[in-house]
Parts: sequence; structure tokens; C-alpha cells
Amino acid sequence: MKLARTLRLDVSDENVYDLPAPSGEWAISGGFEFSNWTEEDLKGKARQAFTNGWYSIESGGRASFVGVCQITEPELEQLRQTLAQTFVDHYGAPDLEKAYPVASEEIDQMRRMCEDFEENTLLMVSRTLTELGVEETYRSRAPQDASLEAFAVHGGYE
Repeated sequence: MKLARTLRLDVSDENVYDLPAPSGEWAISGGFEFSNWTEEDLKGKARQAFTNGWYSIESGGRASFVGVCQITEPELEQLRQTLAQTFVDHYGAPDLEKAYPVASEEIDQMRRMCEDFEENTLLMVSRTLTELGVEETYRSRAPQDASLEAFAVHGGYE
């Protein structure tokens, strides 16, 4: 199974999001956060989060890029529980029993999308506000021929 992890390719996320996600956290689109937004809400860093920020399940932060990678069923289950609790604590869900199926669907939607890509594929999201609500589109960049390990220097200081 596959899901996506947040990536920091540079320091720009620190400057554009109120809460930048650390690199390596599990991510979903997070469009649910904007379901009741209007043009008046799209200002400053909130606009950047809306326009192209992925949502980190662990920290609730945003990231501009995510990478597709393998995930285990126990990890997925923990993420479902974490997101369900977030829905209760921060988004008004009445209890975990009602929040859990919604959290599961959010994660499963991302998981299904990630299954279509090779590991290490870079994903980007773009959102627009339409008369019908939030519209999301996705872009991808295939992994490069050489892995990061090809450029690593191994050794120590003497």
C-alpha cells in the first residue's frame, strides 16, 4: 500500500504557511479544511495553504510537496485514529465513532490516488474556489533516475 509523506525541498514552507509541516509526516489533501471558505478567507498565509498546501495528519501543518511511499496497515490504522481525534478536537465532530469513518475515507482517498504512482513520485495540489465549492487538481513528477543515496558522501571526520 502507498500513501504520501510531506517533503521539504527548501525553506519556503516556513515562509508561506502559518504552520509548516515537518518533512516526513503522513499527508492527505486536507481540502476538508476549506469546505466553508469564501473569497474573503483567502488572504495571506491562509491563501497559500488553500491554494497548494497538503495537510499533515500528525501535526496539522501544511506542505507544498509530498512524496509517494509505502505504508503498512498498522500505520494506516494509527493515522485513521489520529485524524478522527483531530476531527473531534478541532473540526466539531461529535465523537470518535462518527469521526472515524470520515477520517478513514479522507485517508483512503489519498491512498487510492497514491497507488497510481511509483514510489518517490513527487505530488503537488492546486485548489480553486468555484461556485460549487473547492476544486482540487493534482500534478506529479516521476522519480529521478538516481536516488538521493547516489549523491551521498559516506565517511567520517578524522
